[in-house]
Amino acid sequence: MRILFFSHYFPPEGNAPASRTFDHCTRWAAAGHEVTVVTCAPNHPRGRLYPGYRNRPRQVEYVEGVRVVRVMTYLAANEGAWRRTANYLSYLAAAVPAGLLERRPDVVIATSPQFFCGWAGVLVGRFRRRPVLLEIRDLWPESIAAVDAMRSRTALRLLELLERGMYRAARRIVTVGDGYRERLIERGVEPHRISVVMNGVDRKRFFPREADRDLAGRLGVAGRFVVTYCGTIGLAHGLDVVLRAGALLAGRGRADIVFLLVGDGARFEALRGAAARDRLDNVIFAGRLDTRDIPGVLSLSDACLVHLRSSPTFTTVMPSKIFEAAAMARPVILGVDGFARTFVGKAGCGLYIEPENEHDLVGAVLRLSADTALRARLGRAGLDLAGACDRDRLAERYLEVIARAATPEAEDPPA
Repeated sequence: MRILFFSHYFPPEGNAPASRTFDHCTRWAAAGHEVTVVTCAPNHPRGRLYPGYRNRPRQVEYVEGVRVVRVMTYLAANEGAWRRTANYLSYLAAAVPAGLLERRPDVVIATSPQFFCGWAGVLVGRFRRRPVLLEIRDLWPESIAAVDAMRSRTALRLLELLERGMYRAARRIVTVGDGYRERLIERGVEPHRISVVMNGVDRKRFFPREADRDLAGRLGVAGRFVVTYCGTIGLAHGLDVVLRAGALLAGRGRADIVFLLVGDGARFEALRGAAARDRLDNVIFAGRLDTRDIPGVLSLSDACLVHLRSSPTFTTVMPSKIFEAAAMARPVILGVDGFARTFVGKAGCGLYIEPENEHDLVGAVLRLSADTALRARLGRAGLDLAGACDRDRLAERYLEVIARAATPEAEDPPA
């Protein structure tokens, strides 16, 4: 098949949408399909171009068999509603013409977040008279309202109308968990048009290994019990709880425990400044690291924190961080309620804490630091989970959904 894929994010950006898109597209290309990704010059989350890239109208490169077309966008940091909206709209304006210049595909795929990327796929699909498959990783505008990134009810209502129109235009919708599937059905999407392809993990990169002691030394965490958060440090993630937990542990004299925050985002500078003011030397900000360093970071970690703000919106979310920690046999401390909590509970690979509750976080950290047998048991359960959520297997499952979307007469598989 000839697959045209629209994604606002793509490596070397290291967030979850970029990684998922890359992992699937490279596997489809390796299976013999012709895959083109229309994306931006890498700049997430600071709105600053990565070294070696320029913000030009059109740049083409090949990455592991995938043809990558990068378009010019208005660069903006991942904060501030209006500048980000301008960034998203500029992608829409540039990606549609870029898609129309490509050879006529068999299927058009577009992934969220953000949903103007979804509309780019819808418009190109209509112009080229090709089926459109939407990948829904985030519910816009619900997630925007949940973090108070936009307060205008008129603007939110307009976005809701655009959201529903996008769903109606898609032949099929792929989402990453049953929570999203239920919300889509509530929004009027027919169940038979929805397929679930979970987030997963590349087990060729993420697997149990000895701790990277050199990296531990460079990051300043050697010889301590390390609780790592690895990902975007944004408005939705509620990582102020780490600072409060760090203060509680410092008050108890537990200098042997350290929180390591790896990543960047809208809250990075504010949190780092607050930790410096409070002299929290048990909270270390590593900043954005190369994605190749992430397995090493997880190897030196004793537990991995997965956390989002306390909001009904986030009860549908299934964070990809769960799978990477599990594949490294590292126990998860999960501060996400709803479907993620149920999933991790059934898998038996982590401990649940109430989101934004520093006392719960401290309790989980102390329990894990004192009980090596518990850590080992959770780690073994994580390996079982990773085996069931291997990215190779999920990419094959996704490809089956794409093939059916590209062939209208094919019988729909069970959702």
